[in-house]
Amino acid sequence: MSREVFLAAFICVCLIAASIGTMLTYSKLPMHHRQDETNAVVRLVANIFVVMTSLVFSLMINSAKNTFEGIDSNVHSFATQIILFDQTLRTYGLEANETKQRLAVYVEKALGAAPENIDPLVKGDPTSEFALNEVGNSLALLTPTDPGHLALWNDARQHYQKIVEQRWILVEQSEGVIPRPLIVMLLAWLILIFASFGYRAPRNIIIVAMFIIAAFLISASIYLVLDMDIPFSGLIQISDLPLRRALAEIQR
Repeated sequence: MSREVFLAAFICVCLIAASIGTMLTYSKLPMHHRQDETNAVVRLVANIFVVMTSLVFSLMINSAKNTFEGIDSNVHSFATQIILFDQTLRTYGLEANETKQRLAVYVEKALGAAPENIDPLVKGDPTSEFALNEVGNSLALLTPTDPGHLALWNDARQHYQKIVEQRWILVEQSEGVIPRPLIVMLLAWLILIFASFGYRAPRNIIIVAMFIIAAFLISASIYLVLDMDIPFSGLIQISDLPLRRALAEIQR
């Protein structure tokens, strides 16, 4: 079970417990705690946190969306640099074939990881890093014999450096940006809101079912936002089609 799934399940349980627990204990409260004036204040406080929760959750959605779109753009840029690097090596000639083969091996490693494993494209995986370093070592061994090949070699070096830089940018972006204290604060506000729902609520199966459904849907929404904030794992993931197209271009 991933961390996001566990957190969403925990939030769901907390919200159900808060709403149903308040509903069941209401009749046991002292009479002065069940007055209309008390109920009015409880509703007023809950309304304040409803507004604040809506604002914070919308900010979380926007942050996760920006993270997802930014990383998706970087993956496309990463694949584009690989294609340009391959085309430069192709123009260089037969001497660059070994470098092309090593580049294909690296891209295959990036695409060959099973979903449950660490993706070598975006993690500091030693095997993947070694494969990419081998591309650079092979490129460094090329010896240009004329100005034309020297210019192509310099272009290839620039493309390789951009690939390495882009890969580490993806590594740094792969952990998400939504701070955990914000999630804890949001959970506290939701518990307060759901507890207010159970205050003076009728005891019947319809009310209980609505509490359970609402808790499930809200926790599922939070899960989707957190999952989108870490787009290399989980239900919502960055597409690997740009890299597959790059690999097809290398192997053409």
